[in-house]
Amino acid sequence: MLYEILDAIDRIRPFQRVKAHCDIPCGIYDPIFAQVAALTVIRMVDVIADAEEKGRNDTVVRCIKTKEDHAEKCKHEVRILYGDYFKPEHLERYPELSNLTNSIFHAASDCKEEIDREKSLDLLNQINRLAEIFWNTKNKKVKRVKAPYEVEEEIVVPIL
Repeated sequence: MLYEILDAIDRIRPFQRVKAHCDIPCGIYDPIFAQVAALTVIRMVDVIADAEEKGRNDTVVRCIKTKEDHAEKCKHEVRILYGDYFKPEHLERYPELSNLTNSIFHAASDCKEEIDREKSLDLLNQINRLAEIFWNTKNKKVKRVKAPYEVEEEIVVPIL
């Protein structure tokens, strides 16, 4: 009913039309959120292994939940980049982008299903490749740096 009322008003006095190409203002996108989530997955796998060794089941349960939540966050952040940031010209320039994105989704699902450090590292490596592509689309050179967290794996960052 509300739609009909607004439609009738619009016919009498048309509303100004606005268009947006994304959900948020340009320049806010950043793969770092996915990278940090992937680092958290790796860290949780490490903590789970230590807690299991020490028989700390309460810690294991909490860490599994955190690991799964952050694997899902990886998927969420990559979905935003792929759906809102990357444009057809990016897909033309980087033909691997669609398959890479799909592979990240599957890698994150694998990390949710299992407690496997190698799979967690694979997730981070794929997200790092996505970060390289992302920064390249912004004409930024990248470098690999050791993350400043206990995991100490490398992440891709722009050279500013």
